Amino acid sequence: MTSRGTPSRFLKSVLQNGVGRYVSQLKRISIIFSKNNQSSLGVREFIEEGVVDYAKKNPGTVVYVSPQSSRVPKIVAEYLNGNVREEIITSKTAPQISELLSKLTNQSGLDIIRIRKPIHTDNPSIQGQWHPFTNRPLCIGLIRPQKKDPQ
Repeated sequence: MTSRGTPSRFLKSVLQNGVGRYVSQLKRISIIFSKNNQSSLGVREFIEEGVVDYAKKNPGTVVYVSPQSSRVPKIVAEYLNGNVREEIITSKTAPQISELLSKLTNQSGLDIIRIRKPIHTDNPSIQGQWHPFTNRPLCIGLIRPQKKDPQ
């Protein structure tokens, strides 16, 4: 925790994901809904039309569909690091549920927090940060527009 009251940390990758190949961090999606309840209407529509397409696009994610009577419709997302997120989807339409599933799929499962610094290293340099103009010769000077020759 910081003095602002919000947690913060340095930016880090989940197990260097993307270095060799990308591994989706979402392990399991459970869609819980009611067969009769009016608040589950959009969920039932999504299950009829979009759940098979979602499963084909994300073969590394297991999709469970479980009808439970008189329950609040929700999506439970389980990630490889053990975190579990629950999203209530009461009275949402099928496109809104599809958008929510794509958001959950693209997340790493880590809590969303404020990042302390954009750059962090365990072995800091005392010379400062390198950029393309670090060793630029001074004799080049500023770039100015060319003067037109009067003819």
